Amino acid sequence: MKQFIKVFIFSLLIFSFVLSTGIFAYVKFFSPQNIAEEEPDEDDQIAGEIEETEFDTPLEKAIHESKRINVLLVGLEGTRSDTMMLASFDRKTKDANIISIPRDTYYQREGYSKYSETQKINAIYGMEEEGIEALTEAVENLTGLPINNYVTIDYDGVRAAVDAIGGVEVDVPFHMRYTDPYDDPPLDINIPAGKQIIYGDKAMEFLRFRKTNYEGYSGYINGDLGRVEVQQKFIKSAIDKSLSLKLPSVISAVYPYVKTDITLTNLLGLGKDAIGFSTENLETTTLPGTDKMVSGLSFYFPDGEEMIKIVYDMYGVNLSAYADDKRIADATE
Repeated sequence: MKQFIKVFIFSLLIFSFVLSTGIFAYVKFFSPQNIAEEEPDEDDQIAGEIEETEFDTPLEKAIHESKRINVLLVGLEGTRSDTMMLASFDRKTKDANIISIPRDTYYQREGYSKYSETQKINAIYGMEEEGIEALTEAVENLTGLPINNYVTIDYDGVRAAVDAIGGVEVDVPFHMRYTDPYDDPPLDINIPAGKQIIYGDKAMEFLRFRKTNYEGYSGYINGDLGRVEVQQKFIKSAIDKSLSLKLPSVISAVYPYVKTDITLTNLLGLGKDAIGFSTENLETTTLPGTDKMVSGLSFYFPDGEEMIKIVYDMYGVNLSAYADDKRIADATE
């Protein structure tokens, strides 16, 4: 995959949540090659069995008893995770959340300069031997959420997904104009403002755009955070579009470009549990934090206390029930 491509992670798992009957038929009759082999686990728990134990906090107890599955969704740009989202689906209430992790998020690692590109979360995937496992651990530490599974996808998968659903309707906030003749192939983004349906390559240009190099044109005032907001709206639009489709053809178009540790058995269980899911039950947010320039580089510093509030709310726990829980805040200092 060419290094210049800025990959947007098309929310494959959300397709799975929403279009459950199509997934059911597909995994039963076609068995996609890039999904882990089916496991004979009648209990069908994504995270596996958890032994009975004592709980230190009300949150730990709620997580243990919850029917939520948390999946890390990663869009790859070469060896870097260009886009990261944590998708959470409650199999009982059918509520879903997507938490976007800005790629400039500061995550300190031993052995590297304190404020350098290597301390950004998007550098972990390609620099650590453990790859996706190391990235998963980092996101768990930042959010305080246990991650059950992962899904990664590359540029060709995003394009295939968009084309398979017949394009996605978007409302382009301003005329996006950017060129780079040195890219291979040369890049020329020219998307007028307003509502329109975009397809494969044009969708990638739309999702890649952050700033302009043309006089008289504009970019996102808040940089990567603006692009994150656009990505979240794109997902909702794609989900709404896909609700009326027959999914087997969509899934078969996308799965060849996907790597995941979700088994066929668990995917099948998700499909059945997701019947009745609606985008009205989907909330999107961004890891709380603040943009700052340090040593000439842009970093996004997470706000651990605000993230705690999000986690407690997701699991329906009163934050005051354990006001001294500082684990997440400490991990983000």
